[in-house]
Amino acid sequence: MSEDQTPAASPEPGGPGSGAPERDGPERGAPERGVPEPAEIRFFGTTWVHHDGGYGLRRAGVAVGSLALAAAGAVVLRFAFQGLEIAAVGPFVGILVVAGFAICSALAFRRTWDGFVRRPAPAARSAPDTSSQGLMLIGFIGSLLAYFCRSLVEAPGEKLRRAEYTAARERYERRRGARTGNPAAKKSRPKKRR
Repeated sequence: MSEDQTPAASPEPGGPGSGAPERDGPERGAPERGVPEPAEIRFFGTTWVHHDGGYGLRRAGVAVGSLALAAAGAVVLRFAFQGLEIAAVGPFVGILVVAGFAICSALAFRRTWDGFVRRPAPAARSAPDTSSQGLMLIGFIGSLLAYFCRSLVEAPGEKLRRAEYTAARERYERRRGARTGNPAAKKSRPKKRR
């Protein structure tokens, strides 16, 4: 290979020549170390904390979008059901399909709604979650309707995240309040002699 054909070495991310500013010390405006940060919510980021940054528009968008997707899903399921009618599989199979989708949608609604209200226990996440992914896929209309209903009240999952964030802030404030003064400053002060 000649020198003209050798590929240029790409700069490492954050390294010199990458276009990113070099950082020698802590960033200006960076949060204090150990201060809890609010968790991001899908479609909302951290706008749920102070209800700023287009929070109301985002809630309206999530409500309209999830309802529109649920309606589109219902239309697709209707076409699938018409396909079963054309195939003349019989009324029993039709009833079974409708009941299966209804039950899966109800279970998906409940599971999605519970995810907005409380965190599942870590032990409960492994096996049941992987086995219920098919159920959630079949009942996607229920999940979308849960998003729609919850976004009428708040950002989906906001109540749970707000409780977690408030508890983390309180723990941080207690830890911070427990530290009285700067220990380094206490050592440097000369002792008074009597």
